[in-house]
Amino acid sequence: MSPRKSDATRRRLLDAATADFAAHGIAGARVDRIAAAAGVNKAQLYAYFGDKLGLFGAVFRLHADAVVDAVPFTADDLPQYAVRLYETAVERPELIRLATWAKLEGVVTDNLVTGSLATGSLATDDLATESSAVTVKLQAIAEAQRAGRVTASIDPQDVLALVLAMALTWSAAGLSATAAPDDPPKAHTRRKRALSQAVSGAFGAGREQG
Repeated sequence: MSPRKSDATRRRLLDAATADFAAHGIAGARVDRIAAAAGVNKAQLYAYFGDKLGLFGAVFRLHADAVVDAVPFTADDLPQYAVRLYETAVERPELIRLATWAKLEGVVTDNLVTGSLATGSLATDDLATESSAVTVKLQAIAEAQRAGRVTASIDPQDVLALVLAMALTWSAAGLSATAAPDDPPKAHTRRKRALSQAVSGAFGAGREQG
């Protein structure tokens, strides 16, 4: 198989798996259904990804990496970081659903456990590893706290977790009505302004969005 054809096959499998995992979770996803949707046989799927959990890890990393590119982090502007996370959650709801399923089913992704959407690593139980991407964020928050730019009364890991939770209030992982791309622009503006003000007020970092 040529490299170009191999890449195309792998991408079809990832696209089909994204839809199946997002809809049915890890336990509910079916390898035969994913392979059929991608137009390949199960043997090819296993050759690319090893097993279903390996396939889920590849799917999760694909979408998490896209978030890393879309949402740069700065501890000096946590309100803007939260707003960008809100926007990305609206644009890429599949990542939120994948992470939610993983948490419900006991598959640990560093992203949600540590309060960051910036790493695509996947681990289960005793195989869980600390994410260097998360460590960098925590160090940046700690430095901003020492400089007086972020409130120092809250542990950096809790700051990060709370910012993420606030940003995902209107996502599929939140308890409020889920924001959708076709919501009225005024609704998105209202939520982002409220989010920015809440993060600024809670952590004293950055400027509120007007």
